[in-house]
Amino acid sequence: MATDYDAPRKNDDETESLDALKERAPDALGASADLDEGDHSEILESHDIAEDLEVVVVPKQEDEFTCSECFIVKHKTQLASKKGKYGPQCLECAS
Repeated sequence: MATDYDAPRKNDDETESLDALKERAPDALGASADLDEGDHSEILESHDIAEDLEVVVVPKQEDEFTCSECFIVKHKTQLASKKGKYGPQCLECAS
């Protein structure tokens, strides 16, 4: 079927008002209405706990290496006997 791109797509009579479109659209809050009040409080409480945590970052030690595949810092006892394409690999990545 051929389409005439020069023809107007909609007349002023066919356009709907914004209010009419909003009435036809599904309720945006419909999914959250299924949640209980307790569900929201658990989310907020877990967020508050996460802010209170402190993490101490220890620099890489002399007896550690960074695997070139998984980028995890591991002890030298986890170093594979063969060297990977891009550098040292751990035993897990080498297998």
